[in-house]
Amino acid sequence: MPKFTKKLSRAKKCPLCEQGVVVDFKEVQLLKRYVSERGKILGRVRTGICAKHQRQITRGVKRARYVALLSFVQS
Repeated sequence: MPKFTKKLSRAKKCPLCEQGVVVDFKEVQLLKRYVSERGKILGRVRTGICAKHQRQITRGVKRARYVALLSFVQS
C-alpha cells in the first residue's frame, strides 16, 4: 500500500503587504493585474494576496467600474 505524505508548503507572502500598498480605485494599472482577461476578479488562491487586500481589490475594481475607469466585461 503506498504511503501518502503531506506536502509542506511555505506560506505565500502577500505582495501588497510587502510593498505597503493601500489599494485605491484610481490605480487602474494595479487593479488590472487582479482582473482576468474576461473581466472577472481573480481569487486569493490565484493571486496570492491576503484577505484584507483581496477585499480592497474587490472594492476598488467595483468602484472603478462604476466610474468607468474599468470596463465590466472584456470582449
